[in-house]
Amino acid sequence: MEKIKTATLAIAIAASSLASPAMADDFDYVVDRFADIQVLRYKVPDFESLSLRQKMLVYHLTEAALAGRDILWDQNNRYNLSLRHLLENIYSNYDGDRNSDDYKAFETYLKQVWFANGNHHHYSMDKFVPAFSRDFMEKQIAALPDDKRPADKDQLLRYIFDPAFMPKKVNQVAGEDLILTSAVNLYDGVTQAEVEQYYASRKDSTDLTPVMHGLNTRVVKDSDGKIVEQTYKIGGVYSEAISRIVDQLEKARQYAENPVQASVIDKLIAYYRSGDLKDFDEYSILWVGDTDSRVDFINGFIESYDDPLGMTGSWESIVNFKNLEASHRTEAISSDAQWFEDHSPVDPRFRKDKVQGVTAKVITAAILAGDSYPATPIGINLPNSNWIRASHGSKSVTIENITQAYDAASHGNGFNEEFVPDTATRALIDKYLFITDNLHTDLHECLGHASGRLLPGVDPDALKAHGSTLEEARADLFALYYLADPKLVELGLLDNPDAYKAQYYHYLLNGLMTQLMRIEPGKDVEEAHMRNRKLISEWVLDHGKEANVASLDKINGKTVLTVNDYEALRRLFGELLGEVQRIKSEGDYEAGETLVEKYAVKVDPQLHKEILDRYSNLSIAPYKGFVNPRYEVVRDDAGNPVDVTVTYTEQYPEQMLRYSRQYSTL
Repeated sequence: MEKIKTATLAIAIAASSLASPAMADDFDYVVDRFADIQVLRYKVPDFESLSLRQKMLVYHLTEAALAGRDILWDQNNRYNLSLRHLLENIYSNYDGDRNSDDYKAFETYLKQVWFANGNHHHYSMDKFVPAFSRDFMEKQIAALPDDKRPADKDQLLRYIFDPAFMPKKVNQVAGEDLILTSAVNLYDGVTQAEVEQYYASRKDSTDLTPVMHGLNTRVVKDSDGKIVEQTYKIGGVYSEAISRIVDQLEKARQYAENPVQASVIDKLIAYYRSGDLKDFDEYSILWVGDTDSRVDFINGFIESYDDPLGMTGSWESIVNFKNLEASHRTEAISSDAQWFEDHSPVDPRFRKDKVQGVTAKVITAAILAGDSYPATPIGINLPNSNWIRASHGSKSVTIENITQAYDAASHGNGFNEEFVPDTATRALIDKYLFITDNLHTDLHECLGHASGRLLPGVDPDALKAHGSTLEEARADLFALYYLADPKLVELGLLDNPDAYKAQYYHYLLNGLMTQLMRIEPGKDVEEAHMRNRKLISEWVLDHGKEANVASLDKINGKTVLTVNDYEALRRLFGELLGEVQRIKSEGDYEAGETLVEKYAVKVDPQLHKEILDRYSNLSIAPYKGFVNPRYEVVRDDAGNPVDVTVTYTEQYPEQMLRYSRQYSTL
């Protein structure tokens, strides 16, 4: 995510960050708890210190962010918007016993659907199984006013209750048609082979500045059976929502901090009007070049994790502003980007001769939207276009007010006592995990994703369905390798050369064991980030077995992780980084598939059961997400804005229902 400068400036920042800044906080972070989810809220520190112009810019950008909500719901599945309307109508009109088992189960289901932006779990990708009866649902539909009853009732009931109908949001099972077996609404009437052939025919291997094909389109067959792309733009797919986004972007532009930022907004508007991916590339180049503005944002079709082929971007937005104090940390990393690239343990053929335009900062999130809400990343590195990154650079951010909220909500949950039996390791984790987590995110986003290069002629999509997993592994490995480097102590980002061990232990523990709490019994690992962590952890455990670098042992009947040689572990991270970078640089699909299928997918059922049993005694929610703060413009008697206020009182159902009232566009 971010980068580093030189010693003295960063020392004070790092030292003050070693302990969690949220520890002494009396802010009420926890909002709700249901199923496997805990909903939190986050603070927006220093918002009051922004100028009125900056506050108004943030306000209209947040309105643009919220205006795109329905797009993601529809991308996730073609029935999701109808399902949301039905569930919310029942919830708002219910006049029965709210303590009945059916109603309580219904309320939990509704909260799950809200959280996932649809009927499939946001992480496991499995369809939710309602614990209320079909008879209960049919009675509630019948009790609705005539204008609230869905026209597609039978299909919605099938979508809710038939486990065989659209069971998986994104299917990644090798050997199956990933399009036909995925429930996302990105394709219609086409097979995986047809889509791959279609895009192969459109790509030009000699084009040095290729667009990201399929990023903003739905692929369908027309009435003549011809494959066509339907573009997301004004006048195209999602026109109503995009028009409202553009309206708010135009209002935000009036408050741009400088001409460069204004040009970024102008080009994004032009792209939303044209749908032309060349416009998107031009916007991305301008956005990367805007390094002086304090307020920043992403808004558009960006990450492709929810496309089974890894091409179409899910709609998302995050509005943020720079955390001036904490950004000294990331600026220190980014200023030495070339040093990190030159000393990377990968074949020199795959390194960048010159790292271009890598910038990084710590940000304060002001709003989360689309695919970043309620669950959100803690770091971002964009743009995703390989040639833009190579020629113009990239921006990386660590969202520290989000990591602070996670940290504050986790205190006293008993996790370390249960899974880290060694007291010395536990003490190291207590002292250094917060800062090493943030540094890992900094290095992952800022340097990891920005490192390396494709060999000439290699298709950026050559790794196909495994591309996301391997790219996340590449960035994680880069971060892990350098987290133990003396350079970080030299730069003043860590005050103890052993601090990295907290992250190493915690990372392996998560990849080998504790992330299994997020998997249902009998299921494989399917989400790209989880596969990435499992791949790395299982690979180093396997390849370090002979030297006893790390092991899983039984103590008092419980499986525990033991790390015997941290220096050797670092060397293994470097070795695997070299291989993953080679796979990406050469487009070696077969080698990538072998790595993923061998180390990242299958779950040991006995270990899985043990982890689930141990977690059940801790009452820790496997997944966390957020409600947003609420912004309101204060105006004088003449209607002129004089301030923008931020409040944190809105509850989870209250916010979801308000968003549906105010931002339903499709």
